[in-house]
Amino acid sequence: MQRLSGLDASFLYLETSTQPLHVCSLLDLDTSTMPGGYSFEAFRDALARRMTAMPQFREKLSDSALNIDHPVWVEDTDFDVSRHLHRIGLPPPGGRAELAEIVGHIAGLPLDRSRPLWETWVIEGIDGTEASKGGRVAVLTKVHHAAVDGVSGANLMSTLCSTEPDSPDPEPVAGEGDASALRIAAGGLARFVSRPLNLANALPGAVSSVVNTLDRVRTGLTMARPFAAPRTPFNARISANRSVAFTQLDLEDIKTVKNHFDVKVNDVVMALVSGVLRQYLLDRCELPETSLVAMVPVSVHGRSDRPGRNQVSGMFSQLETQVADPVDRLEAIAEQNAVAKQHSSAISATLLQDFSQFAAPAVFGVAMRLYARTGLTSSRPVHNLVISNVPGPQEPLYFLGSQITAMYPIGPIFHGSGLNITVMSLAGKLNVGIIACPELMPDLWALADGFGPGMEELLAATR
Repeated sequence: MQRLSGLDASFLYLETSTQPLHVCSLLDLDTSTMPGGYSFEAFRDALARRMTAMPQFREKLSDSALNIDHPVWVEDTDFDVSRHLHRIGLPPPGGRAELAEIVGHIAGLPLDRSRPLWETWVIEGIDGTEASKGGRVAVLTKVHHAAVDGVSGANLMSTLCSTEPDSPDPEPVAGEGDASALRIAAGGLARFVSRPLNLANALPGAVSSVVNTLDRVRTGLTMARPFAAPRTPFNARISANRSVAFTQLDLEDIKTVKNHFDVKVNDVVMALVSGVLRQYLLDRCELPETSLVAMVPVSVHGRSDRPGRNQVSGMFSQLETQVADPVDRLEAIAEQNAVAKQHSSAISATLLQDFSQFAAPAVFGVAMRLYARTGLTSSRPVHNLVISNVPGPQEPLYFLGSQITAMYPIGPIFHGSGLNITVMSLAGKLNVGIIACPELMPDLWALADGFGPGMEELLAATR
């Protein structure tokens, strides 16, 4: 029995009918490399064998009416991979528009909390090709954010992937087992009683972070402030609908800009997103006079000794979208990012985990609902969007025997922040996944198609 941490559980409490909180991964697969050839049945059987080595994918939530702490993960004794694996075909011509439409629809559907919190959709008919004849297949996997963060999600996906198409199946791994309602309640009571002591242990780090921040405010060396972001069309209450778009760039182009201007890869990624958003908003006469602010998740894996599957913090970064010149914009972003990283590093790595651990469970959901209903999502957005950069392996990868030609990460969106842009590097490519609320951003492909020209603008500055 493994109990959810406060941060893990917060993604359950924050979830609403219009705000499902799962993360997605969209794979574009070349099935010609699959040993024995592709069939859905062979794919299902290969996935079932991999599941024996992935206890997290075989665990479901369990709770007790007497439990005064967070729920726990237990083994699903009735686990059947067929309940989580679905098959669908695209209508002709099976292009990116048709694929994005079905992915957006699936991304907006909540996961069944009575089962392990994941599902995989095999999407056939890509570009009208037949998978059984070595064509392409898209695979969309959804996992609840309570179960994974960016790093742990990538680690789970790596268990399904290999560097060879015919790699042997991994060794089985035992799961958590089951737990009675009495045991769940007793464990919750013990954790509740120990909270004052744990809070006392966490206070020094919190106080130190506050003092450090106040000192930085006096010197001006702080990250962007929350609730200081300007208003944009995508900062409002979101509906249950989702639109998705994606694009792919050469990672070598990112490195060319990085090396020329002596900045970080993430600085170039942020500058690229900034330039694309700037042009998108300019074309619609909606560019704010002040800089857009992005929330950037920061992994604290290895820096935190707290329990839980989400080991993450975050920083607020200015995108400098008010700066017209691409070089000036990149340099300003690099400077701002350096300050934000220093500020983020000075904050206790476990501060977010500690706060969520000690806050009453109902607080998260109530706060989000009040925020959404009062109209503050438009007038006082916490930030404009989420930008996440996930580094991946650079050697070719195979998913259950099929070579991965693209892996598009797709994160969640929130009330007040109806746009998420997540990028992942893989095998020499930079894969960009974009998700938004279509009522707030009805033309998401216009944003995705801006990444090519945006990259050319940065490359031109190196010549």
